[in-house]
This record gives sequence, structure tokens and C-alpha cells, in this order.
Amino acid sequence: MATFCPHIHFYTIMAKPIQLGVEDIQQSLKHWKSIIAEYQRANTWRAVGQLFTSFGPFLALWILMYFTVSYSVLLTLALGVVNAFFLVRIFIIQHDCGHYSFLAKRKVNDAVGFVCSFFSSIPYTYWARVHSFHHGHTGQLEHRDIGDINFVTAEEFRNFGRWGKLKYRVFRSPLVLFLVVPVIYFSVVLRISKINFPGWSPVIRKQNINNILILLTYAGIGYLVGWKAFLIVQGSIVFFFSIIAFWFFYVQHQHDHTYMQWTKNWDYLTAAIKGATFYKLPRFMHFLTGNIGYHHLHHLSSRIPNYNLRRCARENPVLQAHVTQLTFLKSLPLMFNKLWDEEKQRMISFREFYRHEAMSSAAS
Repeated sequence: MATFCPHIHFYTIMAKPIQLGVEDIQQSLKHWKSIIAEYQRANTWRAVGQLFTSFGPFLALWILMYFTVSYSVLLTLALGVVNAFFLVRIFIIQHDCGHYSFLAKRKVNDAVGFVCSFFSSIPYTYWARVHSFHHGHTGQLEHRDIGDINFVTAEEFRNFGRWGKLKYRVFRSPLVLFLVVPVIYFSVVLRISKINFPGWSPVIRKQNINNILILLTYAGIGYLVGWKAFLIVQGSIVFFFSIIAFWFFYVQHQHDHTYMQWTKNWDYLTAAIKGATFYKLPRFMHFLTGNIGYHHLHHLSSRIPNYNLRRCARENPVLQAHVTQLTFLKSLPLMFNKLWDEEKQRMISFREFYRHEAMSSAAS
């Protein structure tokens, strides 16, 4: 299982990851760069095919939703849930274009990614740059506030005052984190940048231009088809899309035994393999979500286009051997992960934190 053996179906691999240390993972995967090299090549025909199977169903469902508004808003919303997954698929294309992996030519990636932004409502260049920073620093505790869902360590939470603890507990409650925060992120955070690294003036300028063009496009469509219908149709799709996107990102990085280190102790390979999960979903769900469930492979190399991720996993069981594998049902308890315990090297719940505090207090 820990050796390179191509063309073996990866679903036959054991479901639970082997708990290994950094040195063990580095030794087991010392040839990872040569293993993934062939999967980093873009395939124009597969990319074009994905464009048709993403935008085609999305537009068809969008039109169907529009005609159902006058008949049943509940039916429109139900279709919106389905169409949100096709928007996820479109966004993964935008995401891959930002990594310059979807197509071979850089300018074509930028053009396709920019078009995708009008569907996802996520400004292309700005989000791509923030996301690239996340890839280069994922699992580094100094940079957890950029491109990641915010969390604090158990020690940091312990040192909060009463008001600080209350604010954090409200923020990390499932209702707020997975319903309210996505709305704030899409409506505010993506529109007004709080990240401004040196040399980022062109990125911020492109963000503003992209947002203005998205607003003008939405205003034009709303004028043509009617504001009520447009807001119900596009609004519901983007709302459900934001929830799905946040959930996927959360379970792929804040699982029980994820990888978090201060930069001086940080290792890129271990951050990719232990810090991201393999979300083991039914085949049709991998299709709808652009194979982003193979998140450990994506973090191992963001230059692997999404349409090559499954084949990379299937043909190289060694890349699956040490990753945390999650089914949907097994991922649900992760919503109770609230704090990173540096001593235990895992995420813990508030209940576990306070139980430990009570035991420590009794012992002292």
C-alpha cells in the first residue's frame, strides 16, 4: 500500500489513513514530484468538454428556474440547490484557471476564469491571488487568517476575555459559520479587500473593475428578465453555492487530525497530505464538485487540473495511503471542531476544552 503501484483501483485501499510522522511521510512519498509530473499536463479536449458539461446544464437549469418562479418559488429554490452544484463545477474551472492548470496557455486561462467570475460572482484575479497565498502557506499558524476559515488555538482561546470567548463561540456556531458567514464573505469580503500586500495595487484595481462589471451585468439581466425573478433565481443559486463551498473548504482543512504548525516547523509535503482530506463521495458528486474532494492531491500540486485528479489518485495508491478519508456522514461531526490543540495536535470541541479546563482546575 505504501509503494508506487500504478493502475490499481484506489477504492480498494483501506479507508483509514496510516498515522505516520513527518519523516515517515517524507520517506514514503520522496518521489512524489516524479509521480505527479504526467498529471500536470493540461488537456484541451477534456477542458472544452468540461466547459460544455458545466455551463450547458447551468444555463438550462437557470432558464427553467426562471419559468418556475411564477408557478412555485419552492420549486425554483429546489432547482436552485441542484444548480448550485453546477455553479460549484463552474467555479472549479475558475479556480483551476487561477492556478493556470485548466488550459495550457496562460492568457486563455485568464480569459476563461474571468468569464466564470460573472457566474460565480467571485472576482477572478483577486481571489486567485489570495488562494495562491493559501496554497503556499496552508497549515502555517501565522497565516491562518488569509484564505482559510478563521480559528484560534486552545491557548489563544484560554487567554481571551469573556467578550472575546463569546464572540468566537458565536462565530464558530454552525448556524453562523455555514449560513451567515458565507453571505458576508460573498457580499462584503469579496467586494472590499482587507488584504493589500506590497505590489498588490494592480490586483485590487482588477478586483474593483471585476466587481463593477459583475454588478453592471447583473443589473442588465435584472432589468431584462425582471428584478424579482433575477434575485430569486441567481440569488438562490449563489446563496446555496456559497454554503456548499464553505462546507467543502471547512471539512478539507479543519478535520480532526489536520496539520497546523508555526512556520519554523512547517513542512510542505506533510501540510498537503495531512492538512487536507480526501472527501470520498459518490462518483456523481465528484463530477458536480469538479473533483475538489481530492483535496490533498490538489494541495500537493495545484498544477494538476481537476479533470486529472481522479486518475492520479486511482493510478497511484501511495498518494492515498496517508491521507484522512472522509465520507459525507463521517464529515458531519467536524462541525463541532472549534479549536486547534497544539499539545494534542488535533482539533477539539468547546466541550472537550472546558472539560480539560475543569480537570486541570480540580487537579491544581
